[in-house]
Order: sequence, then C-alpha cells, then structure tokens
Amino acid sequence: MSKIGKKPVALPKGVDLKWQRPLLKIKGPKGELSASIRPEIEIEVKDGQVWVSRLMETKLAHALHGTYRSIIKNMIIGVTDGYEKKLELVGVGYKAEVKGKAITLSLGFTRPVECPIPEGLQVGVEKNFISIKGINKQVVGQFAAELRILRPPEPYQGKGVRYVGEHVRHKAGKAAISAVGGAGAGAK
Repeated sequence: MSKIGKKPVALPKGVDLKWQRPLLKIKGPKGELSASIRPEIEIEVKDGQVWVSRLMETKLAHALHGTYRSIIKNMIIGVTDGYEKKLELVGVGYKAEVKGKAITLSLGFTRPVECPIPEGLQVGVEKNFISIKGINKQVVGQFAAELRILRPPEPYQGKGVRYVGEHVRHKAGKAAISAVGGAGAGAK
C-alpha cells in the first residue's frame, strides 16, 4: 500500500468535489479545477474526507495511487488558498513590466524578451520582484520555471532570474584562482 496514497485528504467546507469517471471536478471559492483520472484508481468521499484507492494490483496502479492523491490534495489547496511563486531579478538594468496579457523582461540581451501570460494566472511586478499567482500548482510552477530559464543565475557574479530565497553558490573566477597559487598556463 502506498504510504501517501492511503492517507485521506480533508475536504474543507465550501469545496465541492464531483467525480464522474474519468473526470474529477473540484470547485471552491477561488475557482474550479478538473483532472482526468485513470481507470485503475477509485475515489470516494466519506465524512468530509477524500479517499483514494486502487481497483487493480498492478505496478502502474501502485505508482498512480500516491500520485493521484497528491494531485487531488494540490487541487483542493489551489481552489481554497491558491499558489504563488516569487522570482527575483538580479543584475544591473534587469527589469520586468506587465503589458496587457504579456510580461516583458529586460535581461541584458539586445532586445527585451516578451512572454505571454497563461490563462488563469495573475502576474505582478514590484521593483525587481515578479509574483505569479494562480489556482493550478502545475501552471504556476511551469510559468515561473519558463521565466527563470530565460536567464538562470550564473555562479560567478550571481546575475540572473532566481526564485526568492534560492541560494546560488558562488565560484571563484580565474583571477582569484591564479592569485592563490594555482598552476596557470604559463607556470613551469
């Protein structure tokens, strides 16, 4: 039995769960999410809790058991509280601006980079911080990752787009290594 899959998920008041195989719909104060559930998995609501179980004892069903329980938990959290990711722009002249349904980033390239904002996300910019909010955890995380990959933080000067609180390990450059006494190209 899956350690995660056998735990129930609390269904808060104000959240409505409808399951008509294979579609699961969860509606809450912030919106509605839906997911397609595979036939190996059974979902049951009892006493304000959602129970996920397997209908078959196959390797795939074992793998999906905990996964679907986590997906359902994330959907419930999304429609009640929502999700947020924050990014920080580090670098001289790095800035972001929201224009309509797109975000424009100046990241040291010859031209600004414009990224369309996915449906259902709210993106805000304050100084060098970008805030991405939404009810779908996967969409929020994916969009944050797409913005970060445009200019990932580099280890020598630390410039780039990073998550707030992300630790970037700094490396010593060539000058620092040779000053310590490392063997350079001209050393004999």
